[in-house]
Formats: sequence, C-alpha cells, structure tokens
Amino acid sequence: MMAMAEQQTATAPREDRRKTEAELRRLEKRYRKQRIRIGRMNAARAEAARETGVLLRDLQGTTAGVELQTPLNVEISAGFARDQDERTLSGDPKSQAALTEMSEGLAGMPAPSLNVCGSGNGLVEGILASDDAKRLEWFRNAATFVRDWTGTRRDDQKPPKGDWRVWLLMGGRGSGKTRAGAEWVQELAAGKTARPGLRIALVAETLGDAREVMIDGVSGICRIARQGRPDFEASRRRLVWPNGTVAQIFSSEDPESLRGPQFDYAWCDELGKWKHAQETWDMLQFALRLGDTPRALVTTTPRPVPVLKALIADPGTATRRIRTADNSSNLAPGFLAAMAERYGGTRLGRQELDGEMIEDREDALWSRAHIEALKLRDAGPLGRIVVAVDPPAGGGRESCCGIIVAGLDRAGRGVVLADCSVEGASPAGWATAVVRAYRRFDADRIVVEVNQGGDMVSAVLKGIDAQLPVTAVRASRGKWLRAEPVAALYEQGRVVHAGSFPALEDQMCDFGPDGLSSGRSPDRLDALVWALTALMLEGSGEPRVRGI
Repeated sequence: MMAMAEQQTATAPREDRRKTEAELRRLEKRYRKQRIRIGRMNAARAEAARETGVLLRDLQGTTAGVELQTPLNVEISAGFARDQDERTLSGDPKSQAALTEMSEGLAGMPAPSLNVCGSGNGLVEGILASDDAKRLEWFRNAATFVRDWTGTRRDDQKPPKGDWRVWLLMGGRGSGKTRAGAEWVQELAAGKTARPGLRIALVAETLGDAREVMIDGVSGICRIARQGRPDFEASRRRLVWPNGTVAQIFSSEDPESLRGPQFDYAWCDELGKWKHAQETWDMLQFALRLGDTPRALVTTTPRPVPVLKALIADPGTATRRIRTADNSSNLAPGFLAAMAERYGGTRLGRQELDGEMIEDREDALWSRAHIEALKLRDAGPLGRIVVAVDPPAGGGRESCCGIIVAGLDRAGRGVVLADCSVEGASPAGWATAVVRAYRRFDADRIVVEVNQGGDMVSAVLKGIDAQLPVTAVRASRGKWLRAEPVAALYEQGRVVHAGSFPALEDQMCDFGPDGLSSGRSPDRLDALVWALTALMLEGSGEPRVRGI
C-alpha cells in the first residue's frame, strides 16, 4: 500500500508538468499566429499609405482652384499595432517610410515633417507639422476628395430627380454601372440621411454573380463602403449594416424565392440576361411594398428583350444611358482604341460600348419576341438528349467553342436545355467542357462538326473518355442554308427553350444571309443547328425538313 501511494505521489507532478507544457505550447502557437497576422496587417497598411500618397500627388493638379469643403483629419492605416501586453506601441519602418513619401510627394510644397501618433486600433492620424495652415487644409481636403463619391461621380451616375419608381441605367461594358449601383445602395443603407432597418433586395442572374459582382467585385458594395461597412453573412445570403439595414441576394434562376420577403428598395444587375427575367421581375414588384416610396435601380447592358422594352415604355421609369468612353479615366490604356478598331460602328459595338438598344435584324431568321414566346421553366421528362459541338477554328482569347445541349420531350418537341459554350479555351479545355455537359445531362450522344479539325476533334474527346459515343458530322452547305430548316421548326412551335440563353439568342437574332453583323463565327448557333438536326431532321447530319 505504501509503495502504491508513493508511486501516485510521484506521478502527480509529472502529469501536472505535462499539462503545463502542453498549455505553454498552445499559447506559444497562438502567439506566433498573432504575430504573423499583425505582420500581414502592417504590410497591408503600409501599401494603403503608399497608394494614398500616389493619389494625393495625382490629385494636386486636378484640384487647383477647386474649393473643397468639410475638412477633416486624415486617418491612414499605417501599420501600427500594440504588442501583446498592450503596454508599448511599435511601428513598422516600412509604414514610416510610406508616410514620409506621402508627405514629400506633394509637389510644389516643402516636405514637412510628419508627427505620427498611434491608437489601440492601429489607426494613425497624420498631421503636417507646419506653420502654413493652408497647406494642411489642402492635404485634408484632397484626401476627402479622393474618398468622396459625391465629388468624383459623373452626372449620369447620380440618381434622377423627381418622382420615379424604377431608375433604369443602361450602359456599355465598363461604363460605371456597377459602381453607381453599389454607391446608391450604400448611401441608402449608411449615408447621412439613411433610415435604420431598411430591407433591400439584390438580384442578379445567379447567386454567384450577386456575390462576385454586386458585393465583392471591384466596384461592389463591400469594396466601395468607406463608413458603415456591412458584414456579409454567406450562409444566410445577406449583407448586414451596423444600423440594422439588411440586403438579401436573389437569383433570376429562382423567381419563387422572392415570394414572402418584402423590401424598401432593390438593385437589379444585368436584367437583360436574366434566366427567367419576366417572372423574376414580376415577383420582385410584389415584394417592393415597404416604406413611403419603394424604388428599384436596374443596371444593365441593353438587350432588346421584352422586359427591358416594357420598362423603357413605363412612365414610372427614369431611363439613363451611359457609354464606355465616358469612363475612360478608369479603364486600361488602349482598351477603348482597341475596341473602337474592332467593333466601332457595328451592331455589337453600339450595344456593348455605346449602351444603345439594338433591335433585331429585319433579315434575321429568328426574332426575340418569337423566342420569348417559346420559353418554359420546366422541361419535364425527356427522351433522347444530345450534346452538339462546333469546335473553334483557332485558339486565343477570342475563340469560342459552341456547346449546346438539347433533347426531345414526350410530345416530340425539341427542348434546348443549356448553352455550355466556352471562350478562350484550349482543345483540352473545351473538350473537358463537352464531357462535363454530356455527363451532367446524362446525354445519349455527342454530335461534333469536324470541318475544322477533322479526326483530331474526335480524338481529343476520346482522349478524355474512350467510351464516349461521338458522331462526327461534316457540313457541305453554307451556314444559312443549314440554319433555315431549323428556323422553320421554331416557326412551327416544335422547339422550346428551357430558360434564357442570352449569348445564343443574340446570335440567333443577329444571323442574316451574310452571317453575324460583327463578322464573327456564329459558333453557338452552329452547335444549336447540329443538335436539333440530329434530334429532329432527316439525313446523316445535314438538315432536312420532314413532309415538305
């Protein structure tokens, strides 16, 4: 008994030491992680300070003679952080250098010294130690000008005056539509006149677009918010501001999700290419029922779809148009010149760059109104399904591989299920996309045009999956002649679309006897023609119309 007691007495201290050592290792690991985190924050703050200096130098010339109001002390995240015991304040030498560079960079001004005082949250207030109060005032006002959207936005990005229910902002690519939308929402939610507790709907083509463009994008809400920045709760698909305002995100793929919620305001992005545009828009209108004046902002590249045409004709809509060239100061050098050289004066350029609503071609085989009438939400059970492929003639960023999935329903109608086309992909890349579409829709066959690549096309597909059922087809007639019988199927109501496919429909409604107005290959349309030919028309791959 005494020996056992002595053994237990000796074991207890060893156990305590092990626990203590384990706790010390855990604390040491946390300490290292904390130091790494602080180091990264310091680096980011130093970069922010450097960028601020560059902005101020660039701004000096543009603000000459401009009286800027509301002076305030400039807070610059300069990489200061209290150490772990919160008794001393340490500064990153790189941050100090960045602040000095910022003050010295003000051309035409004596390089003043810079007093830097830190606070517990890591923010640093920079004060020019100079007797010249005007220079200090300029420094503060310049920083305010850089950060203030109301001082840098263009007139066409301002909310319209007067009584309106919908603000329709149609513009070209890169014209500043998204920035205007994000700033409008942020001003409603956290501006000087913001009403706490608002409910806002953010609607995009897909949930991914809503997050990647409207929220986290370069001009998204979370990137442009300067004060009162919202938190994004991904699991609940919503933004929450400190004052209680909430913005929920929705997708045009699920119009029914707008049943139930109610809102004061809504921001709709790229309405022109929504999957179920009319249904989603209608459900949103029923949900805009809070507050004194519920309003919606629509930012979109114009497309002549019925829902946009109806909005333009509505007297409650304030329509504004902006051009890509209007935002030239924020675009890459040479971009506008390259776009003007390639697309200037074309229908595509007028739509995508000038923000014009371009109507369908009179000599086109399809019209948007007819395609809209043939859309359905639920395809129902399908029989045979094929994936049709129109491989690109070459490679590069502008190349596109047309990939269309279509099937037959019980009534014998052709149903266009998906446009899985890919742009700028290598042969292995587009072949992978074809196989992915084949497996996703459990297709029966892959139909691939081999005019461009010959046996190589089938070989690339077989290289991914040797068991793929691939049928090679070769075109012996022109694209227009091959497309005419397929267009006849549409006129007879024998083909429907299971949703919206904007890029495909653009090609269908712009395809005339001389091809597309842009001169590019109608890759998606070619794939559509081959898919419906294989499903519905006679002949070994060449279009023929039954009974005519």
